Amino acid sequence: MLAALAAPLAMSAILVPLRTSFANTDAALALVVVVVAVAANGHRLAGVLAALSAAVWFDFFLTQPYERFSITRRADVETTVLLLVVGVAVTELAVWGRRQHEAASRRAGYLSGIHAAAEGVAAGGPPSALISQVSDQLVRLLTLRSCRFQHGIGGIGSRPRLQRDGQVVVGHRVLDAEAEGLPRDTETVLVVESGGILQGRFLMIPTADTRPTLEQRLVAVAFADQVGAALAETHSVDL
Repeated sequence: MLAALAAPLAMSAILVPLRTSFANTDAALALVVVVVAVAANGHRLAGVLAALSAAVWFDFFLTQPYERFSITRRADVETTVLLLVVGVAVTELAVWGRRQHEAASRRAGYLSGIHAAAEGVAAGGPPSALISQVSDQLVRLLTLRSCRFQHGIGGIGSRPRLQRDGQVVVGHRVLDAEAEGLPRDTETVLVVESGGILQGRFLMIPTADTRPTLEQRLVAVAFADQVGAALAETHSVDL
C-alpha cells in the first residue's frame, strides 16, 4: 500500500527535470510500468491506489500548467484517463492471475493427497493407518474441528450427509454449503463404501469458518472412496 502511494510520486519527481525534453505520453508509459510493478502481486486495492496516484501526479507534475491540478489540453486529459484505466485493468488482470495460481496450487494439493491415499491402498498397509491419514486430510481440506471414523453398517439416522455428488443434505433439504457452511450442531456423515457395500463412515464436526466449495467436497468423497477400497480389500483377504 505504501508503494502504491509513493512509487508513482517518486517516478513523477524523477521525470520532472526531463518533462520539457520528451512527450508526456512517454512519461505516462513510465508510470504505467510502476503501476504494473505494484499491481503484479494481485492486491486489488494497492493496484487501484497506484493507478490513482499515477494519474494524480501525472496531472500535477507532467502536464501543463505544471504544479497545478488542472489540465488545459484535451490530449493530456485523454492520456490521464487512459493511464487510470490501464492501471485498473492491469490490476484486475493481476488479481485474476493470482486467483488462478492459487486455484492451481489447491488442486495440486488435492491431487497430492489423493495420490498419497491411493499409494497407501496399493501398498496394502493396515486400513487403520489409511483411515488416520484420510481423517487428517479431511480436517485440513474441509476446515474441520474433528473427524472420526466409525466402522460398521449401522444407520446414519437424521444426521446431515455429504453425498457422492458433493451435495450436503439435511433431512430433505439440500444445504448451500458454500454460503451456510456445514451444520455445526451435529456431525456430518461422509459414507465410506465400495461396490455399493457400506464399509463405515466419517463423522465430521466443522469449525465456524467451514465453507467448503463443491470441489473440496468432491475431493472429500474421493478420499472416502480410497478408504472404502482399502476396507473392501481387507475384507476380501479375510474371506
